[in-house]
Amino acid sequence: MAMTRGLWLAGGLLLGASHLAQAAWPEHPITLIVPAAPGGTTDIAARLLAEKMTSALGQSIIVENRAGAAGIIGSQAVARAAPDGYTLVMGNIGPNAINYSLYKTLPYTPKDFAPVTLVISVPNVLEVNAEQPVKTAAELVALLKQDPSKRSFGSSGTGQSPHMSAELFKQRVGVEATHVPYKGAGPAVAALLANQYTFMIDNLPSSLPSIKAGRLRALAVTSDKRSPQLPDVPTMKEAGIDNMVVTAWFGLLAPAGTPAPIIDKLYQAARTGLRSPDLVGKFQDLGGVPGGNTPAEFGAFIDHERSMWEQTVKAAGMYKEQ
Repeated sequence: MAMTRGLWLAGGLLLGASHLAQAAWPEHPITLIVPAAPGGTTDIAARLLAEKMTSALGQSIIVENRAGAAGIIGSQAVARAAPDGYTLVMGNIGPNAINYSLYKTLPYTPKDFAPVTLVISVPNVLEVNAEQPVKTAAELVALLKQDPSKRSFGSSGTGQSPHMSAELFKQRVGVEATHVPYKGAGPAVAALLANQYTFMIDNLPSSLPSIKAGRLRALAVTSDKRSPQLPDVPTMKEAGIDNMVVTAWFGLLAPAGTPAPIIDKLYQAARTGLRSPDLVGKFQDLGGVPGGNTPAEFGAFIDHERSMWEQTVKAAGMYKEQ
């Protein structure tokens, strides 16, 4: 009886210590990895949300860019990190949905991540350098058909939403162009501003400033309705291109095995930030819609997206044997 009581007390102390450790979280700064270069939507959304979550959690959230390999480098780092709530990733449609069907092998699996919440959803925009004579999507298609060998398109990386959107565009209008991948939207936009390739389909937030400054020309958006930020720019359907509705999304994930109480604290902090009027306004100015769904809802959403893009990748013949 004495031994049983001693074991019960010891177990109670261990459970109590574990509870206190989780209750004290976070005790030091949190790292939020962005698997892309600065300047893109993943980076923009991460920095805006990190500021809000820092206030809610009482600890700094440090944004760290780890670009390269279609988001694989940054995603792998989080998949291998300790599941203690101190390392997170701003995931997105590329590394967390498209990559699973695009690559035969990856250094991570869907089970390596614990979903926290959807952060922002945005349309993509078909665009060219404003110095190009092209004024409409139809004129771009005509230009691409003139000499496909001399035409190219840029993207924020292989398998990212901009890349896949451009591949869908090529399929829908029957054109060819060489893909030029960059390590994020920032470098890709900079290259288009320098006229280094013909066109791009980018996430709207990363290109919107250059469009409004008149340096890039928006030809169409991939949403089912016109963007309030670009009311004069037609949808793909209005531009004569059917079946081209694409929404890019970005969301917060943690390493699998992160304790549920910590996931809940992260979710509550993120949701509070995403509901704040100033952040809602900033996301709307970017052409985006704030998220804030539950971890379970976000997990189910990612599963659906992964399945949907698997069919798209196979139809495009883009499956990579590597």
